[in-house]
Amino acid sequence: MPFSYVVYKEQRLVISTGSGRISQAEIKERQDQTACDPDFDPEFDQIVDLTAVTDFEMSMDEFVVLARRKVFASRSRRAFVASTPHIFGVGRLWEAHSELSDDDPSKIQVFYDLASALKWLGLEADPR
Repeated sequence: MPFSYVVYKEQRLVISTGSGRISQAEIKERQDQTACDPDFDPEFDQIVDLTAVTDFEMSMDEFVVLARRKVFASRSRRAFVASTPHIFGVGRLWEAHSELSDDDPSKIQVFYDLASALKWLGLEADPR
């Protein structure tokens, strides 16, 4: 599965992981699945691990719709981790479009390494 997630209730964290080419349908399906997961709380923080993603297969309109969907609460912090400038840029676009949503968006930061993302989220170690 190119895009998956795990809920870590104890750490109040969701880790979403992508690999290869990711489509709009895959991201939407994971967002819907996460929102309906009985272990999920919209107040949880999130790590979006994009280090193994090579590209995104979606139009800009599809991208904007996904970025503006409200799955996490405004107090949630969401750390996107990318290993290439291209994917880092996509994360920054997601951050910008989320901030432009009509609702109060969650806080998003994009990082090149997991250690920095964990530190920003106040976590000492990767729960995986």
